[in-house]
Amino acid sequence: MTAELRAAARHFDRRRFLTTTGAAAALAFAVNLPAAGAASAAELDARKITEDPFTLGVASGDPLPGSVLLWTRLAPRPYEPGGGLPRARVQVRWELAHDEAFTRIARRGHATAHPEFDHTVHAEVSGLAPGRAYYYRFRAGGWLSPAGRTRTAPHAAARVGELRLAAASCQAYHDGYFTAYRHLAEEDVHAVFHLGDYLYEYAVDAAGGHRRYTDRQLPAHFNRETVTLEDYRLRYALYKTDPDLKAAHAAHPFVVTWDDHETENNYAGGTPENGVPPEEFLVRRAAAYRAYWENQPLRAPQRPAGADMRLYRRLRFGDLAQFDVVDTRQYRSDQAYGDGWQTPGPESEDPARTMTGAEQERWLLDGWKSSDAVWNVVPQQVTFAQRRNVPGPDFKLSMDAWDGYPASRKRILDGARAAGVENLVVLTGDVHVGYAFDLKADFDDPASRTVGTELVATSVSSGRDGADKPANWDNLTRANPHLRFYNGRRGYLRVTLTPERARADFRTVAAVTTPGAPVTTAASFVTEAGNPGLTPA
Repeated sequence: MTAELRAAARHFDRRRFLTTTGAAAALAFAVNLPAAGAASAAELDARKITEDPFTLGVASGDPLPGSVLLWTRLAPRPYEPGGGLPRARVQVRWELAHDEAFTRIARRGHATAHPEFDHTVHAEVSGLAPGRAYYYRFRAGGWLSPAGRTRTAPHAAARVGELRLAAASCQAYHDGYFTAYRHLAEEDVHAVFHLGDYLYEYAVDAAGGHRRYTDRQLPAHFNRETVTLEDYRLRYALYKTDPDLKAAHAAHPFVVTWDDHETENNYAGGTPENGVPPEEFLVRRAAAYRAYWENQPLRAPQRPAGADMRLYRRLRFGDLAQFDVVDTRQYRSDQAYGDGWQTPGPESEDPARTMTGAEQERWLLDGWKSSDAVWNVVPQQVTFAQRRNVPGPDFKLSMDAWDGYPASRKRILDGARAAGVENLVVLTGDVHVGYAFDLKADFDDPASRTVGTELVATSVSSGRDGADKPANWDNLTRANPHLRFYNGRRGYLRVTLTPERARADFRTVAAVTTPGAPVTTAASFVTEAGNPGLTPA
């Protein structure tokens, strides 16, 4: 842990530290930052910016029927602390148009890029038509950003005949190129759901790890683990300079949720992976959460307060689909039996254990009770279905996945049944492979009723090139009869929803350690509305 965080920990007594306000105050102390992001800085005349400030591209997110959220970050020198700008406010203009040439302007306005938020811009644009595509861009002084394309959601009561979405996760910069995003940018989808591990806290060397750059050298400050707010901000800048990621953000609105690596591997609530004092970890978590909000197209209700950030939220796309975006990292019980793959037992099966926390669990179940959508979709992070590692009685389960929280999983499935949810689809990331699962009423009984579908998006780059059949393919497929598909290549998931069926296409690339691989469809599956269970398309 860095000297700044230790100093912050000493500055506050332990009891005060283990609170939202304590962590926020300690974060401010550690980095000399106003905790509330107050606009205390002087204003910079944007005409004095002499280098392109839009090096990190543009993005949009969380589409509502009459509103979209537009994002950018001013960083003329993205690999420098502060992005190469002074600690001053900058006025940024935005415009939203009906056409790509920006001849028919729908809305225009301005927003302030505050240095307290690392010169990021979150512009919530309202008064738009539902279910429409729009184009947007930003101006700062004489500089014009690249254009992005976004969409509003259909009206909540609209009859929607088709919804196309994509799901992506796990993009370790040091493991390879983001080739999948180049192909995803060219897909015709209404939204992209990012299911976590948008960045990794691990060091990235001068050659970009397995990218093996020969035409550039990355600065030395990337070659360390992210701990401080400055570390996380710089790491987002590194990731967001990737041209393929920028292309995907510019092409589609994103709906994001995090997993562990945006903060630290396999942390659980306020418990860190390693033996760091909780008060120090909370300052690190506060820094990670703040940088996450700054660098994602998220709305004001998601802005963190210290080490807390309400990321779970609900989006509706007409009468066709309700999306309940879940956070399985911030509120969970600590992993049982020390984490990893373990034999299940009384500790992991304790009914008091929770993956979501009680408040989020109630929010999810109550939302289903009032849902009349055809499809109820849960974008979340870790594998939901049971996943035994070997056939036979001597199996182990992942304590970091829902298998380590079976009572919590049962409450979710029982709640879906009680609410009358017939078409449940869980979207998952984390594991760097593509899976398709039938969700069972009783995973220990293969003949039990199928109650839903889980679709797991493989990684964008994490795990490097991968293989169509990983080494454990035979064991996993024999041990889990409800596992209908397993592939270990990189890529993304494309899902098409209609009132009659959901179709999943597993899109993969053969390599990410070299750029430019073509994309193929490894497999496609369909589940019929009112008849849970996957069949090959």
